Amino acid sequence: MSIDLEFHSIVEGDSELTTTVWRVGPGRRAISSAMLGGGLGPVGWVINAQVPGDYARMDPIDHLHEMAAAHRLSGRGVGMLTAASVSRTVTCTDSGVTASATVGLRVPTWAAAPAEVRDPELAPIVPGTINITVDLPVAFTDAALVNAVMTVTEAKSQALIEAGYPATGTASDAVVVVAYREGVPEVFAGPRSEWGGAMARAVHAAVRRGADDYTRLLRDGGL
Repeated sequence: MSIDLEFHSIVEGDSELTTTVWRVGPGRRAISSAMLGGGLGPVGWVINAQVPGDYARMDPIDHLHEMAAAHRLSGRGVGMLTAASVSRTVTCTDSGVTASATVGLRVPTWAAAPAEVRDPELAPIVPGTINITVDLPVAFTDAALVNAVMTVTEAKSQALIEAGYPATGTASDAVVVVAYREGVPEVFAGPRSEWGGAMARAVHAAVRRGADDYTRLLRDGGL
């Protein structure tokens, strides 16, 4: 299996906004932190939609439902929003595991910042977001899927620190991990397990490439 992304773009004002659509297919389930389709359950599709940096809609879930309908997506799916450039989505594969990431780092953030510290630009919903999608070619237990989210997050943070960002992520990151519903489920997803290790490497590679690309664009005035 792999993440076969469709890229769709619209022009809104002076901006070209891109949405990726992954039609996952039958027999899959996911764990996700996304606003639409978050939690644990069956999944037929995943969308990652770029919105303007000054996004002000107060009904993002309804907005994502509208986008899903526009792409003729039905059933349960996962929808994520980001102000990052979705057209620059990075996809990496390691030992059968595929990870895709959009990396926006306008407001890099330490997770355990002091309570009195306030990040700038937190009024918009998605000031700069890292959204990660992972495709696993095997079945996982519920607990292993929770563990997978931990592994993804650790790999993301490692990539950011190696790329020179003093941050564990941003305040609005989202993740979706897709596995099979049938088959003998894997019970471990930590970074030293077979599939957890492959997942960590794929996520690390995608986020690191995305972070380096973001740095280059920032340096060259492309953001």
